[in-house]
Amino acid sequence: MSSGTEGPGGPARPGGSPGTGASPAGAGIATGTGERPAGLSARDEAVLAVERHSWPGPGPKERAIRERLGISPTRYYQLLNALLDDPRALAHDPVTVNRLRRVRDARRGRR
Repeated sequence: MSSGTEGPGGPARPGGSPGTGASPAGAGIATGTGERPAGLSARDEAVLAVERHSWPGPGPKERAIRERLGISPTRYYQLLNALLDDPRALAHDPVTVNRLRRVRDARRGRR
């Protein structure tokens, strides 16, 4: 028997089972072994992490893309655009994905 109790969202105590985090939309696709949800690679998560950061201009951001991800800014934006349509990316980081979708839609509307 376990010494703790579980709430509606699973174990809430420190040292709980792997995969317990603030990912309500992605909770059903976690493997329970501490692995990422199927299909969302480490690179995909890194792309979203770069986009979450606030950048003072394009230069530092492009430098970070090359250094952290090892890809060109062009490839980065191709990957990012594909991630915006991926439901797993939305489950992983809904705030960033929804913000970027709004920006993309506004740009499309101006064309």
